Amino acid sequence: MSPGPVVVVGAGLAGLSAALHLRGDGHDVVVVEQAAHPGGLMGRLDLDGHRVDTGPTVLTMPDLVEEALGAVGERLADRLELLPLGPAYRAAFADGSAIDVHTDAAAMEQAVREFAGGADADGYRRLRAWLTRLYEVQRDRFIGANFDSPLDLVGRDLAVLAGLGGFGSLSGAVGRFLRDPRLQRVFTFQALYAGVAPQDALAAYAVIAYMDTVAGVWFPRGGMRQVPAALADAARAAGVGFRYGTEVLALERTGDRVTAVRVEGDRIPCRAVVLATGPAQTTRLLRGRPRRTLRWSPSAVVAHLSARRVVDGLAHHTISFGEAWETTFDEIITRGELMSDPSLLLTTPTRTDPALAPPGRELHYLLAPCPNLDRKPLRWDLHGSRYADGLVDTLVRRGLITSGDDVTRLALTTPDDWAAGGQAAGTPFSAAHTFGQTGPFRPRNLPFRRGNVVLAGSGTTPGVGIPPVLISGRLAAHRLRDHFAPAAARR
Repeated sequence: MSPGPVVVVGAGLAGLSAALHLRGDGHDVVVVEQAAHPGGLMGRLDLDGHRVDTGPTVLTMPDLVEEALGAVGERLADRLELLPLGPAYRAAFADGSAIDVHTDAAAMEQAVREFAGGADADGYRRLRAWLTRLYEVQRDRFIGANFDSPLDLVGRDLAVLAGLGGFGSLSGAVGRFLRDPRLQRVFTFQALYAGVAPQDALAAYAVIAYMDTVAGVWFPRGGMRQVPAALADAARAAGVGFRYGTEVLALERTGDRVTAVRVEGDRIPCRAVVLATGPAQTTRLLRGRPRRTLRWSPSAVVAHLSARRVVDGLAHHTISFGEAWETTFDEIITRGELMSDPSLLLTTPTRTDPALAPPGRELHYLLAPCPNLDRKPLRWDLHGSRYADGLVDTLVRRGLITSGDDVTRLALTTPDDWAAGGQAAGTPFSAAHTFGQTGPFRPRNLPFRRGNVVLAGSGTTPGVGIPPVLISGRLAAHRLRDHFAPAAARR
């Protein structure tokens, strides 16, 4: 057995979760991170007095953060102040209508009743019960489990999931409960996070809608950056070592086993490695393995904006749906084109935490889905700025931004930037959750069955999003628990 600690490569949420769970199991752990701070894709920028979150902005299932902290005896309340969002978000439609999406059952039922009538209000109650049951069935057996073979799925839970319609179409499943096509969008747009159109997504992925429309949405005071900061601080207090500003150049291997991690001017002997890196960097470090060809999710353009004022009553999260909903997915995923009638996410975190911007300013995070670079390598260096200006104009016309003259662009991220950061195909959403890339068919987190390398992050089990990525860190730690005796047992 190789000497040294378990080395975790990457201090994003997956790597930090893995480090905490490994340390809780008694392992010596060192985290190596290329950036100067923790976070990975949950990045940050400080620009002209604005505290900008550059990665995900929708925080659900904070109990998974609590679980990671609990691995080393810490409590979430001692590390983070989480603010519940009410509404979770606002859905605004092309016909001028809008509905606030509440996680409280009674409040949401009443909102649906006023928005679409009694039949859909009753349907919402039944949909909520179905979403809850769907999550309960998948939580431990499908989302929170390691897979070695598709046969691992076989069992009673698989039959229950099939009986719930989990292997049918997401849009078809939601349509059984809700008649209003606008409401159907509210509970199916989450398929975009999984990289597929709602009509092509498995109904099982309605669990994403459960997470934000039933379990709730939260925001950390101080911004999303506080989540990785809290995890890293707890890990350091528990004895995990950190090496920031350090790029991993190569893995020294004997067969399928890694004996040391090489960095600039140094090598770190190790007993195991967790690669909590993007798929492109993981492939490089594994010397071109695994070699499976994957289909990648759509990418996104993100514009960070400073505003002098915002429209009255603007929500923390607003989803602005274009009229051409089905066309949007065809354009992005199939044809590799920019949206002709954009559906957009506008997050305004200063609605919840004004301290994130200087006095008299507001902060916007504008996200527009777009083709990944494999589907269409567009010239973002030439057209990105003009496209971002057009998105702002779209939101001005829709009444969600007061005026183009009121906003200043602080930063812009395009697929080229995601690619430069090591994200395959220039997408931060990793491999699409097609049937052939879901569950046991997704790239395994144990690339070499007899090796000591484990993967964590959105490119492996269970998938994309803050909750799955946190779970992936725990699953990686469990792999090593199964393969190696905990360090505490040797003392």
